[in-house]
Amino acid sequence: MKSDKLTEFLKDILKFDERVRLLENQISSSYQEDNIKYFSSKEKCKSCYSKIDFAQLFYILMDEGLLYFDPTDEKNNRSKFQLFLENNFTYAGDEGAQAKIKSISRQFSECKGYTYREKQIRFLEELITRMQDRKRRLQDW
Repeated sequence: MKSDKLTEFLKDILKFDERVRLLENQISSSYQEDNIKYFSSKEKCKSCYSKIDFAQLFYILMDEGLLYFDPTDEKNNRSKFQLFLENNFTYAGDEGAQAKIKSISRQFSECKGYTYREKQIRFLEELITRMQDRKRRLQDW
């Protein structure tokens, strides 16, 4: 009889231990998620680009398939990409002060439009020049 009680007692302890571990895991993952949310909502990556140049940079990376969220659904990919940029970046606004990106939809649309073709070409030429300078610095290192 004592052995049965002891067995039941040990089973209860094991169940209790499993519940404690489960609770610890939930608290731990919840704590990590809260820290990630805190960091992403408080700290934003800053940019030296104007809003349109910032949009052009990321639109090109997205459009060329170098960065993506959903490679199979262009509309969904663009929507998620825009939301990501709005939530995680700032751009160089008036007088170089960092400004929040409230919406970048219009700038993304401009990147796609034919009328902004020349502006995008100039942006790409500047970006290529900067990358070539970097390549030269690495080669000379």
